Amino acid sequence: MVIGVGLALARAELDRRVSRARHERERHFGLLEGEGLAQGLKRMALAQLELAIEQLEAAGGEIPVAVAVHETRKALKRLRALLVLVEDGLGREEVARERTILRDAGRLLARARDAQVRLTTLDGLIERAPRKLAYRRGVVRLRAQLGAERDSVAENALPTQTRAQLLLVLRQMHARVGAWTLRGADGVSAVEPALLRRYRRGRRAIPHDVRGERKRARAFHEWRKRVKDLRYEAEILDRSGAPAASPLPVPRRRKRARGDARYIRRVARRADDLGELLGEEHDLGMLAERLRGEGEPDGADGVHVGRRTRRALLKLINNRRRRIRREALARGRRLYRRPPARYLKRVRRAFARAR
Repeated sequence: MVIGVGLALARAELDRRVSRARHERERHFGLLEGEGLAQGLKRMALAQLELAIEQLEAAGGEIPVAVAVHETRKALKRLRALLVLVEDGLGREEVARERTILRDAGRLLARARDAQVRLTTLDGLIERAPRKLAYRRGVVRLRAQLGAERDSVAENALPTQTRAQLLLVLRQMHARVGAWTLRGADGVSAVEPALLRRYRRGRRAIPHDVRGERKRARAFHEWRKRVKDLRYEAEILDRSGAPAASPLPVPRRRKRARGDARYIRRVARRADDLGELLGEEHDLGMLAERLRGEGEPDGADGVHVGRRTRRALLKLINNRRRRIRREALARGRRLYRRPPARYLKRVRRAFARAR
């Protein structure tokens, strides 16, 4: 009797582990072992839509609104990057329409993110220069104001009408993606033209000699988008981190094959690191705009800081942005050091090794 109960409990636990492993595989943003490219792209697109829908449905209940908004925006960004890879299979016009729908959906959720970013960026400056900023009355007042704005926006980040609108849009898109029939071969050759176009755009977007602060800020922001595209595309093609189909141990690949296959993962990691750096540069620019009274959120008052405090903050921001830009350019030249044709050849070889 006791043995029978023990076996039943062990089997139930194994079933739960298998179910979790299966769910993790279905939601994995990247190709699975042995998965065809067309099949994988469709699975990933459906998974990101399902993730966004689940987050929106649970926002304010099982999941805090701020977390749901953040996770939804990430899912929409991944999906926008994935759509570029199916341009040649679905048609550029159709993909452009879907990307526009996702962009507009993301903008409905952007205010909450922007309010949080301004506060987090100020905290980062204070942490870097505590003696200059931590106990300055103007900075304390500014932080309190940005915190109040963040809390106010968070409470209204997902009104009922916006949530309903987003859910309708995403469910309709889920039905369209479910009907996808991707044309072309099922190897990496099916997406090579898209990979080449995007890599070439990112390489050309590196801001070398851009004059004027506004133009320079815009150039770095546009380059950041191209770097994030490269990161997501590499994550999609990467098989080296795919979760196992079973929770039980599996044989390891041969060392040489693993090394070649992980090239795509290295690209994803380096693009992610560069994207984070460029993201900090952009966030500092958003805080600087707020200090200058530009781009203030709807209903927000101007920031209440004295002239000397504003000048001190802007000086720290400008110095930090210059350092970030120098480092980003150095990293970017390394990331894009291969000519497009050689990059594509290396990706093709890594993809073949991983299969």
